[in-house]
Amino acid sequence: CLLLARAMGKLQSKISFHTTKYRADGSVGQTGPAGASQQHSPAHTDAVASVAALKPDLCVSGGRDKSVAVSSWRSGAALRRFIGHEREVTKVTSALDSNRVFSASRDKTVMMWELQGSSGPSQHFPGHDLVVTGLAVSPDASQLCTGSRDNTVCKWDTETGECLGRAAISRNLVTHLCWVPGEPYVIQTSEDKTTRVWDSRELQVAHTFPAKQHIQTCCDVSQDGRYCLSCSSGSAGHGAEATV
Repeated sequence: CLLLARAMGKLQSKISFHTTKYRADGSVGQTGPAGASQQHSPAHTDAVASVAALKPDLCVSGGRDKSVAVSSWRSGAALRRFIGHEREVTKVTSALDSNRVFSASRDKTVMMWELQGSSGPSQHFPGHDLVVTGLAVSPDASQLCTGSRDNTVCKWDTETGECLGRAAISRNLVTHLCWVPGEPYVIQTSEDKTTRVWDSRELQVAHTFPAKQHIQTCCDVSQDGRYCLSCSSGSAGHGAEATV
């Protein structure tokens, strides 16, 4: 991990001075219009808080304007807009190739939207006492895990909206959740600087990685389920690192 952090630090230094050399498509040294990024019309009227893949050509986003938008990242067109939250949308997610979109909000709730349905929510998940900051859906979109700054993680039935379990850990201010592909496990990062692995079947912690020096802000899992990536915040020139 130390070698990774050092390598990323060197890469970050290079990027800051030679930004045109590093492209998402792997091209090197492109300049001019051919290598320029595309800019589309805004999908939201205020800051965007979260973006997630929906289908190969679609993405879902949520923002401070309290709305959830489904957009084509190729054309930039906003295809659907869902409105129902009373406060800022903090997280959005979906099961890939599913028609279900999920959003979490500072209004302490989570909502489910149907891509082909009405503009209103098809399911409502109340139950947290503070802003919802983590959101992960099972691959078949039948179950949902949510996390909050109230130190709890909850599991829900997406069909009925029933809360199937609730677990609380002191000082576990959840920052992000992601579901391990093909497994009943959910990865969670926290402001207590740890990364936890939850067994969703009993909603119990299966493993806790050693605490880092800084708040862990986000996590993701490789498609084969073997590797977990977590990212941290930083201050005064320290931290802001990724760990595999």
